[in-house]
Amino acid sequence: MPLPDIIQSRDLKSIARKVEEDRPISSADALTLLTASDILDLGAMAHHIRTRMHGRTTYYGVNRNLNYTNICELRCPLCAFSKDPGEEGAYLLSLDEIEKTVSRAVTDGLDEIHIVGGLHPDVTLDYAEEMIRTVRRVGPGLFIVAFTAVEYDYFAQKSGLPVEQVLKRLIAAGVNSLPGGGAEIFSPDIRSRIAPKKISGDRWLEVMRTAHHLGLKTNATMLYNHVESSGNIADHLLRIRKLQDETGGFKTFVPLRFHGANTGVREKRTVSGYDDIRVYATARIVLHNIPHIKGLWMYLGDKIAQVMQHFGVDDIGGTYHQEKVVHAAGAATPDYGSEPFLRRLIENAGFEPKRATAGYSS
Repeated sequence: MPLPDIIQSRDLKSIARKVEEDRPISSADALTLLTASDILDLGAMAHHIRTRMHGRTTYYGVNRNLNYTNICELRCPLCAFSKDPGEEGAYLLSLDEIEKTVSRAVTDGLDEIHIVGGLHPDVTLDYAEEMIRTVRRVGPGLFIVAFTAVEYDYFAQKSGLPVEQVLKRLIAAGVNSLPGGGAEIFSPDIRSRIAPKKISGDRWLEVMRTAHHLGLKTNATMLYNHVESSGNIADHLLRIRKLQDETGGFKTFVPLRFHGANTGVREKRTVSGYDDIRVYATARIVLHNIPHIKGLWMYLGDKIAQVMQHFGVDDIGGTYHQEKVVHAAGAATPDYGSEPFLRRLIENAGFEPKRATAGYSS
């Protein structure tokens, strides 16, 4: 049966026709989806795209986080993870400590290392290169996802080099892909309130554009559930889609639900599972040109992560040994999930689990 014929809401039928024909929806359409009460219609459209791309497959990763430092010059109001130098709990991992951590990951049979940290005043591009070389030497087969666009911009500033040269050096050292962190919400007004010292949304997109032109595939993220509006979310999604039309370099989009504990920003107290569904399903529909939508079970909780597979999500994240960032902000989920646990989450929702790295090549 044609997709528009199974949509009950008259307001959503015209959007369903675009979805079925794989045509981009407008900003007004995105706002309609973000405020829709017809959740099942929204799910039918998002699931149509997800099924067209991936069938019943849902991906998961066997990986670990490596947060090499929590010391950060930005101290964004949205962040509960960062510390000032000398503050209790502040740390910077040595290369020896990083080597031991990676050795354990190799022994445990992990596939991937996900490296992000704060903007530490003593961490130079040379140190970052040595960090990546260490990981590559200890785990030659590991897939390395390393440094956000914010960190690449910082290394460029400190070294006096263009970000393109920074990216080339770290690719040569062993980086396989970029995470999507630091995108937050592109709106300058909202950004000035939640992360006033962070690079602009325009600069974030510029770093990603440069990475894509060098052949590096990346993630993109969006932080929601704080002071943003539906209009800010629609704008964020459409700017991601525009760059994807230009470069084709985004492989995965990851909506991140904001957790406000221990931060200077208040999370929305009225948010519900329906609100999460609207954001994820709308992202799947707007970003019809990006292959994967990831719903991190640590951010959503395991039950909502299961449900999201029916609303556009085809990747629920990984094992993430010792995740620190969202747990510092109050996430109630465990900081580690076993591979059998992730497979059960997928299978019990009626999907077929597939182990993969962020490159989706395995």
